[in-house]
Amino acid sequence: MSGVRCINDHVIKSICFLTAAGMSILLTACGKKPQMAFEDLPEGSVYGVTEIAGGRVEPFSQDLCIVEGKDQSLMEDGKDKDYASAGLFDVNGCDTRFSDNVFEQLYPASMTKVMTAIIAMENGSEEDIVTCSENVKITESGAQLCGFEPGDSMNLDQALHALLMYSGNDAAVAIAEHFAVSEEAFADMMNAEAKRLGATHTHFVNPHGLHNEEHYTTAYDMYLMFNKAITYEWFQKIINEKEYTFNYRTAAGDYKEMTFKSTNLFLKGDVLPPGGVNVIGGKTGTTMAAGNNLVMLSEDETGRPYISIVMRARERGILYSHMNQLLDKIDE
Repeated sequence: MSGVRCINDHVIKSICFLTAAGMSILLTACGKKPQMAFEDLPEGSVYGVTEIAGGRVEPFSQDLCIVEGKDQSLMEDGKDKDYASAGLFDVNGCDTRFSDNVFEQLYPASMTKVMTAIIAMENGSEEDIVTCSENVKITESGAQLCGFEPGDSMNLDQALHALLMYSGNDAAVAIAEHFAVSEEAFADMMNAEAKRLGATHTHFVNPHGLHNEEHYTTAYDMYLMFNKAITYEWFQKIINEKEYTFNYRTAAGDYKEMTFKSTNLFLKGDVLPPGGVNVIGGKTGTTMAAGNNLVMLSEDETGRPYISIVMRARERGILYSHMNQLLDKIDE
């Protein structure tokens, strides 16, 4: 919110009391893990109380979609639920078009990498050189890896393509260690940014989303984080690419070519969106514990942007079926 300033302490205390009370009810009702106190929110948080010229108070939510009313459902009557959470958000209209269980804390899997990209784009430039350490040799079964070796190097733009398009967990480690002394220190940066964005039901312990019981978020928090990520043209460009080829430098000083294809089935052409909807791109996330997840940016025929999220779908086909149900609601 450019051009805003804090109002005087007396007014802040009065308004913050009411705001904090409302937040307390929301967090108690919707979160199963301990949440931060209102007074602990960092300066500049979206929960800050501000005023525009002329003394008009603007709440934190003035530019955000707020969830109100009862949960909706993507399931037909009588059918067991095969996903955990879903939401559709009109970005420009600040309108929640659909919400179901969007405050439940769930495992994000590789959707985590949206926040990793935010930290990288806030603190780096495309030509920063990222060098891999021994820690890129992830041995966890099933972990998605680009195959980078210790000593390999690439620029940050290339590393972010590996992170967002191919969902490389080794790329996530290399990026984290480029900006912090360790993955743990980078996770601290991620958590600080999540708080600043108002994602109070989120806690990260790593930059990639490999399973950890203390690594969780919600569909609404994913909306908040993805809403920040799409303010970067750099981010939108990467998630919109169907294929990407680059050359990176190996530890031996040679150059090696690598090609990635998007993991998003809409971009691959394997799944078609409803008529009148253009899928820009997004971030997938899949683990045994997290199920199948996708957060995505799309546009209607006028170019109006929407963020859609489905979390913990039972199968990949179910994930994309429910995502199309959300996209169908854009024209309703």
